[in-house]
Amino acid sequence: MSSTDTDDHAPDQAPGAPHPRHSPHLLGQGAAEQDFLRAFTSGRMHHGWMLTGPKGVGKATLAYRIARFLLATPVEEVGGLFGEPTPPETLNIDPEHPVARRIRSGAEPGLKTVIRTVNDNGRLSDMIRADDIRALNRFFGLSATDGGRRVVIVDAADDMNPQAANALLKMLEEPPARTTLMLIAHQPSRLLPTIRSRCRTLRLTALNAGDMAAALEQAGGVALEGAEAQALAELSGGSVGAALRLLNQDGLKLYGELITLLATLPAFDRSRARALAESVAGARNGERLLLMFDLLDLALTRLARTGATGTALPEAAPGEAQVFARLAPDARAARAWADTAAHISARARHGLAVNLDPAALVLDTIFSIARTAQPSIT
Repeated sequence: MSSTDTDDHAPDQAPGAPHPRHSPHLLGQGAAEQDFLRAFTSGRMHHGWMLTGPKGVGKATLAYRIARFLLATPVEEVGGLFGEPTPPETLNIDPEHPVARRIRSGAEPGLKTVIRTVNDNGRLSDMIRADDIRALNRFFGLSATDGGRRVVIVDAADDMNPQAANALLKMLEEPPARTTLMLIAHQPSRLLPTIRSRCRTLRLTALNAGDMAAALEQAGGVALEGAEAQALAELSGGSVGAALRLLNQDGLKLYGELITLLATLPAFDRSRARALAESVAGARNGERLLLMFDLLDLALTRLARTGATGTALPEAAPGEAQVFARLAPDARAARAWADTAAHISARARHGLAVNLDPAALVLDTIFSIARTAQPSIT
């Protein structure tokens, strides 16, 4: 099955968001776009590009924007009859351009995407295999499209197994003419150093609150107020994908409940703790349970950071700054909370791995927080 045959549960698509090829605009990444344009207009276009940054900040969206741009911009002959063409100032391509329409429908012959595919057992593979990369040889053997270019998007390059990585390395060492390979890398350190050295890097950054609000409205028609956008930007690390997960699972409310519970320390509210435990129990709440532990780990990390820096972080829940200032007034308390966060995270991972009762696991975690952190908050 081609990577463009379906968007259902696609490995290169964030849950609840449109596929990146359907997102014509990219917010908050103007610096990366301009870096690419400068290389393009200088005539020193690299054949390999590595798009890095946290998950969900727009790496795949930028890759598709670059693909549209390259495939819709004809290869100009230097010193033609009418002189040099006017350098483009943006990657924007008219949505009704034939290339843009073909990319949206997954029918652009000049573009090939490489993602994890279904294995022989009919299940989605957990890695990109060598055969997935070698299949590009047939693509390279086809005639060039109208613009004379070909574009390959590997999403994500982190998913390649060693054999696939070596197969891609050979292509980077001897790239086909007028072909641009774009590697989306969430953790570039996992790639072979020789692959990294043969690619030019475009670094994408976390979105601020304003860009987050605009990106969520574009991705899912979600209209947010300022406080909500700020909270999502903080809790998601500026990742639209992570923010959509929070929205879909009512994560802002859940984080607020955790902060309210932490506010009762050292003598925490047992009835509130039981209510929280029951809200994430049950077979249907598996994802919510995982989210709760992720948010609890984040809360403890933010708490430790507050004490270490002596500076209040932008609030991700009402009253958070006041709670953190009381619980982590100095560096000593920050160290205690950092140790507690590591201890709690390890206990939670073990409990989830051995399928402990979710409600009991949550209560045990909360009791452990109060017991372990007692010296730092009294």
